[in-house]
Amino acid sequence: MSPSNPPSEIPPQDPALFDRVVTILEEARTHVARTVNNAMVAAYWLIGREIVERLQDGEARATYGKTLIQDLSTFLQERYGKGFSEENLQLFRKFYLVYHERNVIHYPPGTKFEKREKTYPLGTESETRDSGKNVEGFHPDLSWSHYRALMRVENEEARRFYEREAVKAQWSKRQLERQINSLLFERLLKSRDKSGMLALANEGQTIQSPVDAIKDPYVLEFLNLPESHQLAESDLETALTTHLRDFLLELGEGFAFVARQKRLTLEGDHFYADLVFYHIRLKCYVVIDLKVDKLTHGDLGQMQMYVHYFDREIRTPEDNPTLGLILCTDKNDAMVEYVLDEGNERIFASRYQLELPSKEQLRHLLTEWRREAEEST
Repeated sequence: MSPSNPPSEIPPQDPALFDRVVTILEEARTHVARTVNNAMVAAYWLIGREIVERLQDGEARATYGKTLIQDLSTFLQERYGKGFSEENLQLFRKFYLVYHERNVIHYPPGTKFEKREKTYPLGTESETRDSGKNVEGFHPDLSWSHYRALMRVENEEARRFYEREAVKAQWSKRQLERQINSLLFERLLKSRDKSGMLALANEGQTIQSPVDAIKDPYVLEFLNLPESHQLAESDLETALTTHLRDFLLELGEGFAFVARQKRLTLEGDHFYADLVFYHIRLKCYVVIDLKVDKLTHGDLGQMQMYVHYFDREIRTPEDNPTLGLILCTDKNDAMVEYVLDEGNERIFASRYQLELPSKEQLRHLLTEWRREAEEST
């Protein structure tokens, strides 16, 4: 009698059954990980609350606070091992201070401090208190690493926006940090007034019209291309398609890649649109043209031709009118307004940059953003 094969070599007798069992186990593992993650986020918030409330009990002197955190860190590390350094306890304290309004998170059940309040994940339909304010907790899809990144965002409206978008778009911690560092919130704000700013913070990015899907500028640091006058449009195009996943993240929700160098033929003459996407939410084609120099009126005329061609030759009755987006290094806004029809909502010109904003640019943009927000109130 031959020895039995090891388990890994046993041929599946019922592949469908095996697949279902694997799916069950993988979903269970994911659920366990999410549950543990959410429990730890809540625990860190609770620890931060304990520290803050203790320091506010008439003993908030600096020396006392430092000693308290040192002693607590030593005690926790002896009992639970690494993860409870003084630095981390300070982060827990900051976590509570930043998100102190989420006081619906209860103490561990069974303790004498337990409160009878419920917690609802961020972004879900929730019950309301007597005040009518939504009851929000921490979403299970966001890890402690996500919240560490969010705590570095000083502006409350921006922080709420990034948190909601991270949940909705399922950003990884790296993707979240990239969007924060590229000033996504501030870039989206440029075409919005004060009410638009509040909607962006409270609801995240909602795509209801073409302008909602457009940024200015676009940040393409992931291409690792130098800021150089010798950069060719073909090089930029190749880099964008090579890093398509990152480019889709930068374009934002709803974009699906269709074609590169799409040929458009008019009476035997061939023209080529650099990149073509389809926007699922807006239900329309989006033609993107790349320019490595300052925008010209000829570039706008060329894009108008592309848009008209798509509308007449490619668009179906189910599609909305085609959009055109020109990415350029610089532009004259007044020239753009004169060339395009008044009230244009179909052709856009946005700058792009190949590096993340510097600290100087960041300070300047934030100053401009605050000024514009105050003027719109």
